[in-house]
This record gives sequence, structure tokens and C-alpha cells, in this order.
Amino acid sequence: MQLGKNLRLKSARAALDMSQKEVAEAVGVTRQTLNAIENGDYNPSVNLCIAICRVLGKTLDQLFWEDENNEKN
Repeated sequence: MQLGKNLRLKSARAALDMSQKEVAEAVGVTRQTLNAIENGDYNPSVNLCIAICRVLGKTLDQLFWEDENNEKN
């Protein structure tokens, strides 16, 4: 399932004034990988999602969960 653009991830990163590169380095991926996740071009593993959540101080639900209302829009 394609999640589309992950604006919640981008927003959470921006709220902490972190660049894609800073988050990527903190979780052990390239900036390009983080960019692809934000753009919906890459479906990260659960472990990578958890690592991103830890760095940004968010839960999986807050950053990655798509509820039925979001999927229909």
C-alpha cells in the first residue's frame, strides 16, 4: 500500500529544526532514503519507523498510521 507523502514526518522533523540529513544520520540511513520516505516513494521497515519515531519523539501512530479517513481522501 502506498502511503503517499508523509507530511506528518516532515512536520515533526521541522518542529525539531532537524534536517533530513540529521534525522537520517541518527537512524543510520542516507538522506535520500529519508527523502523517499517523506515523499512516499519508499516503504520503510517497522524497525526503521521505530527508530525515526524515537529520534523525533513521536509514536508510530502519530507518524505512520493511516486511518480510514485519511486513506479515502
